[in-house]
Amino acid sequence: MLSRTLTLTFDAHDPARLAQFWAGMLGREVVEDAAAVLLPGDDTQVSLRFVPSDAKKLGPNRIHLHLTSAGPDDQQRTVATALTLGGGHLDVGQLPEEGHIVLADPEGNEFCVIEAGNSFLAGCGLLGELACDGTREVGIFWSEALSWPLVWDQDEETAIQSPHGGTKVAWGGPPVAPKQARNRQRFDLAPAGGDQQAEVDRLLSLGATRLEVGADGAVMLADPDGNEFCVRVA
Repeated sequence: MLSRTLTLTFDAHDPARLAQFWAGMLGREVVEDAAAVLLPGDDTQVSLRFVPSDAKKLGPNRIHLHLTSAGPDDQQRTVATALTLGGGHLDVGQLPEEGHIVLADPEGNEFCVIEAGNSFLAGCGLLGELACDGTREVGIFWSEALSWPLVWDQDEETAIQSPHGGTKVAWGGPPVAPKQARNRQRFDLAPAGGDQQAEVDRLLSLGATRLEVGADGAVMLADPDGNEFCVRVA
């Protein structure tokens, strides 16, 4: 079975501004259409998509991005770039001796700049990881949903990665924080072969739950942890 591509969609009060921030962080081009702003990825780097929303942020996101570093100076350059573009430092209880630096983008979405020498993210590229709050069950679900192999499965923690390499998606295992509202970040899938209904049926058979159909024809589903995701019209 062919592996699926993955897009991470952000609800944003100002999609254009947020896209420009992440374009500056990741060195990507901005592509705009009538409904969203996209930072295309490739076979090894997850795409980012930004859509307008008035939803307020309630507590930490269930997904945060991990950016990699080639060395201490590179890590500090990445942090300086974030601050210049409108990001800020964030205290989430990290210890002084921890090597990663926790930041927030202009709309408060948490992300980390990981120290050099992190073996887990070696070779993953600049956008090294989507670190998710979730159970082992949901990691297994997404491995099957994307046809991405498990590259970590230990102590209830899981991680998957495209067969082409690149960005990893990882779930930290229990305890999982209670879900307070619709997630402001969620996965988007394009149907393999262009058949949206067949893809929806396949995902339902893997354990997804149908939620609704959007005005744009996208089908909203939920994974086994209740996280919303979309299957878009080809």
